[in-house]
Amino acid sequence: MGERGLLKSLARHKLVGIDTSPFIYHLEKDPEYSKLTLRLLEEVENGSLKALTSTLTLMEVLVRPKQIGNMQAAEDYRFLLKTFPNLALKPIDDNCAERASDLRAAYGLKPPDAIQIGTALSNRATGFVTNDDKLKRVSELQIIVLGDYVER
Repeated sequence: MGERGLLKSLARHKLVGIDTSPFIYHLEKDPEYSKLTLRLLEEVENGSLKALTSTLTLMEVLVRPKQIGNMQAAEDYRFLLKTFPNLALKPIDDNCAERASDLRAAYGLKPPDAIQIGTALSNRATGFVTNDDKLKRVSELQIIVLGDYVER
């Protein structure tokens, strides 16, 4: 399916939530996924697609740079998430927590997954970009799994 397939899936949505993994793949230049994450982020940057992620993503992307003492990378990652065009960094508020609890009750999701998808749903996203195949069982929005678009 490749990049074209990903773009076709993204084109169905005005607003998508983005999980932490696509950002990590992009920032760490993952050889398998960075072409797809580049296309995803180009679509967001040029305004063809609006996106959001929760503040949980900020916490998760900062862990590795802090573990290895690379404070410049941590600052760069923070700056990227907070200033990227057409990407909203959404706080985890009461509404997100309620949606997350609904998702945990219905699907048995892990708390971080429930928070990420709950944040997307509470902000009216209709798609969610991740690389966690297990999240496909969530039916409230389209789960777009990057691994489905990798050309092998």
